[in-house]
Amino acid sequence: MAAPLTDQEKRKQISIRGIVGVENVAELKKGFNRHLHFTLVKDRNVATPRDYYFALAHTVRDHLVGRWIRTQQFYYETDPKRVYYLSLEFYMGRTLQNTMINLGLQNACDEAIYQLGLDMEDLEEMEEDAGLGNGGLGRLAACFLDSMATLGLAAYGYGIRYEYGIFNQKIKNGWQVEEADDWLRHGNPWEKARPEYMLPVHFYGRVEESKEGAKWVDTQVVLAMPYDTPIPGYMNNTVNTMRLWSARAPNDFNLMDFNVGDYIQAVLDRNLAENISRVLYPNDNFFEGKELRLKQEYFVVAATLQDIIRRFKNSKKGFSGPVSFDSFPEKVAIQLNDTHPAMAIPELMRVFVDIEKLDWDTAWAITKRTFAYTNHTVLPEALERWPIGLLETLLPRHLQIIYRINQGHLDEISALFPEDMDRMRRMSLIEEDGGKRVNMAHLCIVGSHAVNGVAEIHSNIIKTDVFRDFSELEPEKFQNKTNGITPRRWLLLCNPGLAELIAEAIGEEYVKDLSQLQKLNELVDDDTFIRDVSKVKQDNKEKFSQYLEKEYMVEINPSSMFDVHVKRIHEYKRQLLNCLHIVTMYNRIRKNPKAHFVPRTVIIGGKAAPGYHMAKMIIKLITAVGEVVNKDPVVGSKLKVIYLENYRVSLAEKVIPATDLSEQISTAGTEASGTGNMKFMLNGALTIGTMDGANVEMAEEAGEENMFIFGMRVEDVAEMDAQGYDAMTYYQKIPELKQAIDQINSGFFCPKQPELFKDVTNMLFNHDRFKVFADYEDYIKCQEKVNELYQVIIIILHVPLVNDYIR
Repeated sequence: MAAPLTDQEKRKQISIRGIVGVENVAELKKGFNRHLHFTLVKDRNVATPRDYYFALAHTVRDHLVGRWIRTQQFYYETDPKRVYYLSLEFYMGRTLQNTMINLGLQNACDEAIYQLGLDMEDLEEMEEDAGLGNGGLGRLAACFLDSMATLGLAAYGYGIRYEYGIFNQKIKNGWQVEEADDWLRHGNPWEKARPEYMLPVHFYGRVEESKEGAKWVDTQVVLAMPYDTPIPGYMNNTVNTMRLWSARAPNDFNLMDFNVGDYIQAVLDRNLAENISRVLYPNDNFFEGKELRLKQEYFVVAATLQDIIRRFKNSKKGFSGPVSFDSFPEKVAIQLNDTHPAMAIPELMRVFVDIEKLDWDTAWAITKRTFAYTNHTVLPEALERWPIGLLETLLPRHLQIIYRINQGHLDEISALFPEDMDRMRRMSLIEEDGGKRVNMAHLCIVGSHAVNGVAEIHSNIIKTDVFRDFSELEPEKFQNKTNGITPRRWLLLCNPGLAELIAEAIGEEYVKDLSQLQKLNELVDDDTFIRDVSKVKQDNKEKFSQYLEKEYMVEINPSSMFDVHVKRIHEYKRQLLNCLHIVTMYNRIRKNPKAHFVPRTVIIGGKAAPGYHMAKMIIKLITAVGEVVNKDPVVGSKLKVIYLENYRVSLAEKVIPATDLSEQISTAGTEASGTGNMKFMLNGALTIGTMDGANVEMAEEAGEENMFIFGMRVEDVAEMDAQGYDAMTYYQKIPELKQAIDQINSGFFCPKQPELFKDVTNMLFNHDRFKVFADYEDYIKCQEKVNELYQVIIIILHVPLVNDYIR
């Protein structure tokens, strides 16, 4: 007779093996039915399209969870080096379709939903975008998570679970109006709350010195509650984790008020603690030194480092005695996505020195080997500089640590460059000009073993200009890592027609290795392939035209050139230059209506930071110009202007595959990289752009002859800065520019408020840092080359209806 099983042996039956779902249509339908009835407690009589989306999401998640658990088990068993990507932004967009593609479930799910009499596209549209980012920085973080999972790296994304993401943009009477993005109001089927891993984060208080060392006491505690989202790799069974922290008040929060009888107020005041994770700051490339923002930055790093150290210590179980941190940098790599998580450096030092009782020099050596820093901007207004007074109140122990880091840093410089007080002032972590502040970029450089820019030109500017002193001191520390994008979302998901065509031509390996696309060079003279590609583009344009007509009530000519400029609205991205081109085209049509004209639909979209007056005026100007152009019967279908409302990841997935011409026209030396430029090029759009950001590498890779490059280079801009930029000279010598500016200035595009755009023209004449007029003439000439090529292409390819519009 067999011996009875022990409890431990019985528990072995609790296993992921045997319950992982079968990935076929019948099983998917069963899963869908089960979740609709048992998870959502609905039947077909009362279920809404959103219920059907949730039922499908839960069904797909079932197929994710087994892989997720097994991946984490594998990491625990093998204890690999782990990569921790710290970012205040993760611009994830939608999850359902990306998950189906990465798990290889798309076709089976499509068929299952079809057999159930539902429409997959309708269900996908029910998903809210996870808009936890402003633009490129947050979307880069999202793409990195996808790529690291696809590469099978043991990687984790750490950030904040904002209750309200980037605001929803409405355009009312041509003005941007912000509405709260309550993206969680229906729940989020992709996340898993982990209250068992809730961690304390401390603020305020004071520092007590004793023989044992410094102690941070009398603090106010906020709890960090983790929510985990699975990040699947592409067809490799790896599922990594993005852990986002949500702020919770402890139960004894404001107990003093409770003790004096004001229980109601004590409970209401819990909101003050929980406000930390309430809303994403909607500023892109602009530093706003608010206390709540600093709380957010410290909140995410304090919780994350506790989590990292817990995981590191767990991997050392079985060792006797105290845990040694000597191997910490061999097991832990922390990447700081810009300076927003920079407080991680003094926080790790605090943990090592105050709690783990390491000596300062050992702790500092480990810290430097652990951290690496990505710089995302050279714009001075974007660089974080926190006032000493605020740090002293909110994080007094960290300020002491920063002072000590700075002292050691300055001692090194003084030894190397004695008497060079100016160099010491430039390189100090503490700035004295206009009030004492901590320069967070300097803290990141000093506390990291590697610093990278995000495109070659940007990395060179960092080394030779912005952080020149640091680069001279430690040249080996400075690197370049040109940004990239995930081809899964930005080709397979958003442009399945093109993805399939490429796969038929060169195989499917390119999905994980974009260098394989070079094989397409062999098909450059293959008429059949070229026609098939243009057919896919035309189909995408037809589909997007229907979307625009439905949303904007403007009739679109799908054979016109789709000229697209979508990104955050900012003076340096020069949407104003594009607007001047629109006005110039309009004037040319009005001047000679019967002349040959290549039809265009100009599509501009993007959000302006709510407090950025000039950006909001730029949106109003574009919409005002569009209203005049679109209603002018002389112009007809030759030129249309659309302002895309509420540009976001899911809208990018619609517009990018339909684009003919991608606008990447920032002033040379101002765009760190750009990733929109890559998404457009991957989807077969041609680029008109300056030699800025990653446009430079794109030109190297594709050949400058295959892009429309115009305007000043970085050295030309520097020379102009040295000599002085005079906008008036361009205005006086270029008649079409003068005409456009006079129209804007006189109220031609806003007759009821003729003075409305005076701020815009005043800026362009008197304090335009980004030199719009200087590049205008070259931009217009380059756009004429675009017209010539487009006309040749559509005639060769016999795009239908085109002759009705061109002549």
